[in-house]
Amino acid sequence: MTDVEKLAKILSQSSSAVFFGGAGMSTESGIPDFRSANGIYNQKLNQTFSPEEMASHDFFVSHPEEFFEFYRARFVYLDAEPNAGHLALAELERRGILSAVVTQNIDGLHQVAGSKIVYELHGSIRRSHCVRCGAKYDVDFVMKNIPVPHCEKCGGVVKPDVVLYGESLDDETVSNSIRAIAEADTLIVGGTSLIVYPAAGLIDYFRGRHLILINKTATRADADAELVIREKIGETLSKAVSLTPDP
Repeated sequence: MTDVEKLAKILSQSSSAVFFGGAGMSTESGIPDFRSANGIYNQKLNQTFSPEEMASHDFFVSHPEEFFEFYRARFVYLDAEPNAGHLALAELERRGILSAVVTQNIDGLHQVAGSKIVYELHGSIRRSHCVRCGAKYDVDFVMKNIPVPHCEKCGGVVKPDVVLYGESLDDETVSNSIRAIAEADTLIVGGTSLIVYPAAGLIDYFRGRHLILINKTATRADADAELVIREKIGETLSKAVSLTPDP
């Protein structure tokens, strides 16, 4: 039995599976990751500031024009479309096999693909808010109002709903993610190195039967996994779903 066939068999026996994903989930949609050799954080973008500095809350406050120039160029990929993996997860949710997606990604592609229950640990580029009055805006507002988007109601700076360095994760999102993982019978971890905390620590709440790792490189959870697959996530999930009976 191949690894994909094993995955399909596990899915066919699951009724509350959860997918926990990272940047590798979206690379097949043409969105670069952050920490690989060609990732955003290893690119020389600015002679004065590192990418990590430019993606921080302090930089957003102290250098708003430079922050938004960096943000628009490196974080927002509106032309990207869901890949086979996103679509496969949405189909598993439709079938009642997958109960939630927990993602470290900020691109919103899971929802575009049709997933309904998605917990975005690091926020989303598709939402923004005024830091002064809390008014809500979409991504188009941030992209069009150059150099710095200001609130139409009070004039405050409009900040993307993305968790920057120096900011805490949203408590409600974390709580929902922990609950989903703790109640899951199957946990599929894909496209994440499991080195970014506190998000990576959430998988430690899993108490279910089947832990599956889909990642091109080794992770700290490999030794605990029932199944480790070193292939592309999108292709793997799509093939597995095609072999999984629709209840």
